[in-house]
Amino acid sequence: MARAPLLQLNRISLTFGGDPVFDDLSLVIQPGDRVALVGRNGSGKSTLMKVMAGLVEADRGERIVPAGVTVGYMEQDPDLSAFATLGDYAAQGLPDGEAYRLAVVAEGLKFNPETPVATASGGERRRAALAKLLAEAPELMLLDEPTNHLDIQAIEWLEAELAQTRAGFVLISHDRAFLRALTKATLWIDRGEVRRRESGFDGFEEWRETIWAEEDEARHKLDRKIKAEAKWAVEGISARRKRNQGRVRALQALRAERASQIRRQGTAALELESGPVSGKKVIEAKGLTKTFGDKTIVRDFDLRVLRGDRVAFVGPNGVGKTTLLKMLTGDLPPDSGSVSLGTSLEIAVFDQTRSALDPEATLWDSLTNDPLMQVSGASDQVMVRGVPRHVVGYLKDFLFTDAQARAPVKSLSGGEKARLLLARIMARSSNLLILDEPTNDLDVETLDLLQDTLGEFDGTVLLVSHDRDFIDRVATTTVAMEGNGRASVYPGGWSDYVAQRPETVDAAAAALRPAARKEDAKPADKPKASGLTFTERKRFDDLPALMERLQAEIAKLTEFLAQPDLFTKEPVKFRKASDGLTERQAALQAAEEEWLALADRA
Repeated sequence: MARAPLLQLNRISLTFGGDPVFDDLSLVIQPGDRVALVGRNGSGKSTLMKVMAGLVEADRGERIVPAGVTVGYMEQDPDLSAFATLGDYAAQGLPDGEAYRLAVVAEGLKFNPETPVATASGGERRRAALAKLLAEAPELMLLDEPTNHLDIQAIEWLEAELAQTRAGFVLISHDRAFLRALTKATLWIDRGEVRRRESGFDGFEEWRETIWAEEDEARHKLDRKIKAEAKWAVEGISARRKRNQGRVRALQALRAERASQIRRQGTAALELESGPVSGKKVIEAKGLTKTFGDKTIVRDFDLRVLRGDRVAFVGPNGVGKTTLLKMLTGDLPPDSGSVSLGTSLEIAVFDQTRSALDPEATLWDSLTNDPLMQVSGASDQVMVRGVPRHVVGYLKDFLFTDAQARAPVKSLSGGEKARLLLARIMARSSNLLILDEPTNDLDVETLDLLQDTLGEFDGTVLLVSHDRDFIDRVATTTVAMEGNGRASVYPGGWSDYVAQRPETVDAAAAALRPAARKEDAKPADKPKASGLTFTERKRFDDLPALMERLQAEIAKLTEFLAQPDLFTKEPVKFRKASDGLTERQAALQAAEEEWLALADRA
């Protein structure tokens, strides 16, 4: 027997300030649905989620939740004024005797229920809202950017928790890895229209590009038809005294259809200009040690950063990533050790707290009052990479409207504040970028553009992020800060670090190690001395990570080739993927045989 939907929206229309956000929108969330809600910043994702939660009332239409179904919403800015501690807020509504559920969630999210509300940071407040929702365990969870302010360990815990839940959920997130791992359907908001695809986020971008290509082709055909009909209307006057009025009306209808089409929002004009070429050595850190009270940030830490490097710093919240960044740039002295900075450095900083932005200032003033952007004698101009620009024109490059130029910074969403800060940073030349959690609140399209911009940047980048996909796409080196002063340097991004960290390598080695047979064991046998050279020992240590990477690539290619219509629709891609799969399978077999041979000799 089919179960009733958890939630229905029927012909919802909603208007803010004269512009329709949604018009005649209908959707259904079924039991067990795992839905990614995606769209550009400002497209209405959070508004739609609030309509689903019943917190925003639509102008027209109805919201239907069957009797007995519970719907929970993770508030972005919860009202905690009536509570003494974050735990008091998160535990409200829990039945007697079930407080343990909050304790389990708090441990996974690294959330301290005893934190006083008066001293709680914005991130702690959001974690409290997430903990409250998970502890309540409603049948439908509405999660708006749940990974913001979580470190990677907490994100992985949350990912595992949602993967095993029986509840349905709708999820807004910029974290590609998180979306790919969890979702099985996609709701895409684009210019007030909501489309549903019965497949998770993986593949969304290809689907989006296909729809846009079809839209562009239809618009092109409509433009050609209008042009032809307009030509007939003009030239027909000389050939006939009386025009076909039905055809004239049809032309007017075509023009009205074309005028009513809503153009897609463009992308932000992200551009970085490198300053003077820095020296080849950018940062040389030797023996860094730093403690605060009984907490050790780093101990005897060494790092060399060369021009063009992209170094990602990962680790739990509070482990000291930002502190280490400040030591490496000379803003904070170490207790012991030394930091040597290269020559001709011009540093630009993206601060995770957005402290460079005055919440009471307007966007206009945020740019024109910046000493590095001021144009002498011109209050409406800003200096952008050495060229004066009108402030509104430059703000439009970052997708802000004329009306927003005079609005206060505090009225902006998290993603809009991030874009404003990027506008300030990108107005000046630099050759060393410090990006402290730049991905929070940015939509997927802007993240793509930021990644491409960093790829074309000639300078050096130091990056703190909890976005595993973004780290993989950008970083050439990863510094893993594990607590108690331990910080290790690994080549590559997040996936490379996971493959190389000791516990992964040990597990891979144990899985591949041939089991000793009892009949082969001889008490009189003496252990063989290692016959490996230094180079062979290094190869022996490196092979487990290589094998894990090849196994992951084989799994991805196998999944890609499993598409039933791939061969007929994309024969070139099918052939390339098949060749790549064969090549990696052969490489994996060779690597396993080489490892076994070296293991036997070792």
